[in-house]
Amino acid sequence: MDMNAYLSMFIDESNDHLQALNDNLMRLESAPDDISIVQDIFRSAHTLKGMSATMGFEDLASLTHEMENVLDLVRNDKLKMDSFIFDTLFQGLDALESMVEDVIQGGTGKADVSAIVANLVSIVKGEHKNGGAAASSASAGESSSVSDAGGGMLDQYQSSVLKQSIESGHQVFYIKVTLTESCVLKAARSYMVFDVLENTGEIVKSEPPVEDLEQEKFDRSFTVFTISSIKPEELVAKINSISEIESVEVLPLDEESLATLSSSSSSGAGKQAAAETAAASATAEASNPAAEAKKAAPAKTNGAPVANRTIRVDIDRLDSLMNLFSEMLIDRVRLEQLASEIKRQDLIETVEHMARVSSDLQNIVLKLRMVPVDTVFNRFPRMVRDLAKSLDKKIDLIITGAETELDRTVIDEIGDPLVHLLRNSVDHGIETVSERIAAGKPETGTVSLRAFHSGNHVFIEVEEDGRGINSAKVLEKAISKGIVKQEDAGKLTTDEINMLIFAPGFSTAEVISDISGRGVGLDVVRTKITSLGGNVTVTSVEGKGTKFSVQLPLTLSIISAMLIKLGDEKFAIPLSSIVETAIIQHSSILHVHGNSMIKFRDAVIPLISLSKLFDSPNYSEDLEDEHEVIVIQKGDKWAAIVIDEFIGQSEIVLKSLGKYLTNISGISGATILGDGQVALIIDPNALIK
Repeated sequence: MDMNAYLSMFIDESNDHLQALNDNLMRLESAPDDISIVQDIFRSAHTLKGMSATMGFEDLASLTHEMENVLDLVRNDKLKMDSFIFDTLFQGLDALESMVEDVIQGGTGKADVSAIVANLVSIVKGEHKNGGAAASSASAGESSSVSDAGGGMLDQYQSSVLKQSIESGHQVFYIKVTLTESCVLKAARSYMVFDVLENTGEIVKSEPPVEDLEQEKFDRSFTVFTISSIKPEELVAKINSISEIESVEVLPLDEESLATLSSSSSSGAGKQAAAETAAASATAEASNPAAEAKKAAPAKTNGAPVANRTIRVDIDRLDSLMNLFSEMLIDRVRLEQLASEIKRQDLIETVEHMARVSSDLQNIVLKLRMVPVDTVFNRFPRMVRDLAKSLDKKIDLIITGAETELDRTVIDEIGDPLVHLLRNSVDHGIETVSERIAAGKPETGTVSLRAFHSGNHVFIEVEEDGRGINSAKVLEKAISKGIVKQEDAGKLTTDEINMLIFAPGFSTAEVISDISGRGVGLDVVRTKITSLGGNVTVTSVEGKGTKFSVQLPLTLSIISAMLIKLGDEKFAIPLSSIVETAIIQHSSILHVHGNSMIKFRDAVIPLISLSKLFDSPNYSEDLEDEHEVIVIQKGDKWAAIVIDEFIGQSEIVLKSLGKYLTNISGISGATILGDGQVALIIDPNALIK
């Protein structure tokens, strides 16, 4: 039998089962005595074992079999879950993910997982309670030796940071520093090297890790991946100026050499390194949306996918379908206009029927492209769990709005920015347990990840109740780096100062960390979000916490809108942002500090003049005694827009204005009307902002 025909099905279903295993293991960790969760995990593991054996991936099947033996004892109440068993099962799960990833990349799915199997066997035999520490130290020793052998290799998160930094025009270097044999204070010398690198850029990874360098657990040399703002020869000179440095090698990296390092790391991950390092594998999983892109929205029943209920369609075909339908919609509106002019009954009835059918077709076409953000969000609980454990913090991740739907092309791109924001919140935002208790806070920090629709945008927010941003320190750092001039510093508001953390190369990090830094990572976040036509903002209260808000547009969609006129010009306003329409007298307009306001439902709201905002050539409301207005809403904020005349409601195709007309304030796109005219689509969110 030719198994290649079933390979794509195996990969898709394996990813579904691995996600179910991840989710259910997280649930079980919160409720270790719930046998029903163990049953779900056992079923997923059993199905995965059978699939792997059928496809000939024996290493996958044998590791899953050993995990199954442990789960069988737990579900039959012969074994109680503890932290060692959870950690070992998570390590096994990471190894399975690495093997499946190897299969996706065209490999054989083989890996050396002897250390994990040994731990699983010791659990089954009941030896882990006595020999757990020995097994752990042996495993750690093996992991360390593997790390030495493949020193300097990058996980997918780190390679993602470096790749996006290269694309943003930053310089990326691989640096090897060797100390002299007579060097006594090796930790101090390495710290001085790191201090130089931190002052000129951002460190992404060091080998050995920082903790080992601080404790002098290295021979004479160490390597660093860094993003720098100065030339390589200047970097060499600065490091050589430190005493007891024998040699410095600086290798500039480009996308090709970085891809080589990443692929080496990926194949190494199929061996033992990634299998033994839970946090690194979780990070790689969280920062790689490629596997998720291959999945349709998974239908889950007790953790197992429903077979033969979905087909996977190339995204380009959906793009073609959307474009063809948008052309048909324009023709439908034109036909409706012609039918109303000709006034022939049979033509009117036919056009009305076509309108009903095309409306149903429109809903289906839109839903084909829309995917719940849950396909991205469901990877983060495991990542936050592993980060919290490695940082010795207690953190609750609260996810809301995971059912919010977003265009597939946007879904595939937002994974990396959200990884950056969450890692920053966990590492820099949330305090340690002792710091939280000293500040009078609960010892468990809270990170909230939420998504919601507002108008024709989707908002994703990452909020934590940690230490907040020190605005004074941010401003001081910005001035020292030349991002802000000293004379302009006093004019900045707190929110404007906080936004400086998105400046290229900005960092307030005092402690070197492999996990994150408020520098290049946030610069990359803004670059990626902006490239999607979105925007990212930050608000923070020192001592209370920080909130990052990402605004993403529906890049290509069909929306219901109100068509209006300003003189000879036509505009469209999304119905989802409109509260109501009204007519007001010119005499009822109030003037407060030079701004026009009106009374609306026991409140006073601003009155916006579109004709003045868009410099309308042939309409001015100043000549009118009464005005037609549209009241719009964004969150809890309201505003009224003065217009010339209502045309009516219509289904319109939202199209971008192209590369030449970008970032036009108050305009989110354009549409082609039934008579062939182009109408600009007003962005109510921007008007209120």
